[in-house]
Order: sequence, then C-alpha cells, then structure tokens
Amino acid sequence: MSQSPTIPPGPAGVSVVVIAYNDAELVGDAVRSALAQGPAVTEVVAVDDCSSDATAAVLEELAAAEPRLTVVRRTDNSGGCGTPRNDGIAAATAPYVMFLDSDDVLPPGAVAALLATAEEYGSDVTVGRAVRRELPAGRDVPWQPGLYREAAVYESPEAEPKLLHDTLCVNKLYRRDFLNDRQLRFPDGKFTYEDFVFTARVYAAAPRVAVVPQLVYVWHVRRAAAQVSISLARKDVANWQARIAAHTRAVEALRAADRKALAAACRTKFIDYDLCLYLRELRVRDAGYQGDWWRLTRDYLATFEAAEVAAAAAPARWAATVVLAAEAPRDLGRLSQLAADPARLTPPYATAESGPVWADDLGVALDGLDALPADRLPLTVDATLLPGRRGILKLRVHELYGRLGALTSADVEFVPRDGGASALTLTAPMVAVDGGWSGQVPVTLAGLAAAGGRGTQIWDLRVRLKTPTGSGPHTTLRAQPSGLRRTAVPGSRYGVLLVQPYRTSSGSLAVRLAPGVQGAIGVVGGKLRRLTRTARSTRR
Repeated sequence: MSQSPTIPPGPAGVSVVVIAYNDAELVGDAVRSALAQGPAVTEVVAVDDCSSDATAAVLEELAAAEPRLTVVRRTDNSGGCGTPRNDGIAAATAPYVMFLDSDDVLPPGAVAALLATAEEYGSDVTVGRAVRRELPAGRDVPWQPGLYREAAVYESPEAEPKLLHDTLCVNKLYRRDFLNDRQLRFPDGKFTYEDFVFTARVYAAAPRVAVVPQLVYVWHVRRAAAQVSISLARKDVANWQARIAAHTRAVEALRAADRKALAAACRTKFIDYDLCLYLRELRVRDAGYQGDWWRLTRDYLATFEAAEVAAAAAPARWAATVVLAAEAPRDLGRLSQLAADPARLTPPYATAESGPVWADDLGVALDGLDALPADRLPLTVDATLLPGRRGILKLRVHELYGRLGALTSADVEFVPRDGGASALTLTAPMVAVDGGWSGQVPVTLAGLAAAGGRGTQIWDLRVRLKTPTGSGPHTTLRAQPSGLRRTAVPGSRYGVLLVQPYRTSSGSLAVRLAPGVQGAIGVVGGKLRRLTRTARSTRR
C-alpha cells in the first residue's frame, strides 16, 4: 500500500475552493472530502452561487462544526462556474489553491501528493491524475491517462504541449501568488467551458509545471441526472457553438502572450479530441442539428493553418479534411467510426492515382496510412454474436489497403465493463475470403456469466489479430445489426440467462448478461424506466 507524501515543514498549505449551486444533496460529500485531506488543507472556501435550495444551510451547518470551512454566499446567481471560482480565489488565504466542484470528491491523499511535489520542485502548477467515475456503476474511466503515467517537471508548457489536452482546472494545484501576480482568472458570468480559457491563460503565463502520477480528483458522471453536466449536454448544437467559442478564446490567450507554438498545438488538439468527440455522435442527431454542426465546424476549421491540420494524428486529420472538403453532411456513419476510439476505417476503400482516398467522389487523401504502426491501424473487424445454449461469434476482418498481408487467427477477449482483467479469451481460426478474412468460434455464455458473478453484467469485446510471424493489430469489434436481439438462454446454473448483444455509442459490440429470473426482470424493468423517462422528456 502506498503512503501519502510527507508535507515539508513550514507554513505551506492549500485553500480548496468548492463551488456549489442548488446541490444540497451532494455538496456535503465534496466539502468533507476536502476537509479529510488533513493538515495539507488549511482552509476550505465554499462559494454558494445564490442557491434556491438548502445548499446554504448545509454549508453553514458544516462550518459551525469545522473552523477550517469558510462559506461565501453570493447575493446573485452568476450563471456559470467562473465567477464563483474567482470569488474563491479572492477569499483564499493559503499559499496554494485547488478547485473542487460540489458533485465531485477528492480521493484520500490527493492534496498531500500535490503539495509535497509543488514544494519540492517550486512549481507554479502541479497536476495529477483524474478519473471519470460513472455512477451508479462506479466504473472509473481515466482522464488523459497518457499525460500522468509518471512524475515529471517541465520548465514551461512548451516542453510538453500535450498538457493542453487536459483542459480541466480541478485536478491541478496552483500557487496563489502566481495567479494573483498575473491576474489569472476565469471568464465571468454565463460562460460555458470556462476552464478551457482559464487553463490556456495559465499556460500562456509560462508556469513551471510538475506532474504527479497519483490519483488526485474523482469526477462524478451521472448520466441519469435530471440536470446533466455541461460535458454531457451535447444534444443542442449551441453546446458545440459554445465549445468553439471557448476554444477560440483559449487560442487567443496563447497568441496574445506570444506563445505561438502552444496556440498551434491547441488548434491541433481541437482536431484530435474535440472534433472526434462530437463526430462520434453526429449520425444520431436530427438533420437540422447535423446541418448546423457541419456549417459551424467547416467555418471554424477554415481558419486553421495547413500545418495545424497536418500536425493532427491520422485518422482524426482525415476526418477534419473530409468535413472541410464536403459542403454538406455526408458519410456520417463512416465518420463516426473513424472518430471512434479505437478508430475504424470502414469500407468501401477507394483509391486514386495518388493512393488511398476517402471516396471515389471525394478525393481526400488518407495520407500517412502507410506509415501508421500496426497497433494504430484503423482496422474494421465486423462481429455478430448469435446467442444460444452454445453461442457463436462470427468475425469478418477487412483488409486495409494491403497493410495486413496475412492472418492466421483472432484472439477475442471479453473484458468486464466495470474494470478488471478479461474473463474469457477465445481463438477463432481465420480463413481468407474476398477482400479479407472470416472466422467463427463457439461462446459458452453461461460460463462467461459465472465468471462475472451475480447481477447484470456488461462485457466489452476486444480482438487481437495473429499473423504468421506473431501478434498483430488489436482493436474492438464493430457490431452488425443481424445479431442485436435479446435472447433468453436456458441453463442448469441460473435457470435462464438473458443475453443482449448491443451496439455501443462508438459502434462497438458489447454484451449484457442478466443471470437468473431476477436478473432478467431487472433488465426489462430498467428498459421500461428508460422508456418512461424518454416519454416524459418528450411531453415537456
């Protein structure tokens, strides 16, 4: 078990700024998680943004029993997150400041880890790992995991431009004098994605940045909440418009500080991350949304320098170029697959004299495809799971412009959605067919359910292809419509096993298992509850 870092002697301490608006049920947990950090936290400043519920009463009750808690109550609602955070900075007295939202928590030892590193290396900004915790399941999804695998110190953000990919303000510890001396603040008022702009302003001021690999922030994701967070409220095209506006302000902040390399990296990050995030969902939006999104995106991408687009990774670069080249929305299914993680380039595969292109009637070059390493090839492996007492998994691997060459078999892993190692690995022999390979393998679903224990289980499927020389590319499986039907499978262990292969938001194949009669009732009941919520929201 790892131990919390020892805090160096001296007056150093942290003010944790907690902002809240109409969050009486959760704000207490957030504040208590900050107070539980121990002596590293010398004060918690809770800013109530003029809540109309019992938030203020919850905070005042906590403050009456805890001298480290100061409550700042605004007399008018700001409409956003930036102004209350600015109020918290103004009220803070400790040498360091950290931010915490009222529906999230700090894990044990988070502040101590950040503070010890900041004091040791004299960093202006110290950042650590964050996870998105899906509730109520409790599954943790790492946020920007590539940035925080090991400790590091950068004299300025230019030394690691990928820091710009982490736009969160909450997994970072800031030296308060650094913020005040450079007048670094959030945009005030009703401003969506205010942390984009604040983070850019901070990095534009050339801070010394230290990275700790410890988990320092737990970002709660409640998709079933009555009021979802901004990051999930993407069904209105105004959300995309706000994201573009915030990104524009971020680039402007970097350019105004003459951080040209960072400004260019910020633009490239927009293609690598933001564009793909929304492209994955574009196919399910209505025609009006699709048209507006396409126009907004083309107008914005048209302002990018060629080098900023070229620096984006393939295949995100290809997706951006397709949007720029097409005047109206097209190929949304293919684009959603290309923007998935991992990416898939689905057929048809067109070729021009210059090499691979997007389509016969849209000659966007798929440049760099020949240089991609095997583990980054945007392969497409179609899959159909046919449930039964002895299920069958059928696979179809598409050749990708000759990059595969030959296949002998495919190892398919069933990985629990809520984390952990794979519980089942199946090997399917592959045979050459026209334009690729095909194979199938039996699946004992009752055995998979037994490995998952009681209750409803969700399994993701991953595949690693084998070549005559050893291991080859790996990816997820693309769900085929013919196998997406719920089936009740009889079995001696559970009596009945409800099997539901389904297509995830990224188009991948996953399977939901509900062992026993109670499990089956729970799945059906959950579906009915979702339908009821949809009907109610439609009536509104």
